[in-house]
Amino acid sequence: MTIKILGSDCPNCIRLEKNVVEALKEMDKKANIEKVTEIKDIMSYHVMSTPALVVDGKVLFSGKVPNTKRLQEILK
Repeated sequence: MTIKILGSDCPNCIRLEKNVVEALKEMDKKANIEKVTEIKDIMSYHVMSTPALVVDGKVLFSGKVPNTKRLQEILK
């Protein structure tokens, strides 16, 4: 599984990354996590607000920071 977190180093982007790492840990799942910070790269996903979560090339959400429990549901 490849997970991309789209956004700059804003507090919400940092919190999303932290929540994703925690959710994966609690699920005992492994994934490649990449941060995408370049605006042109973020725009290539047609995302208008950050942070956004992309799993295996598919944008799952943008503009919010789900808690770890919700992320576990999303990442199943």
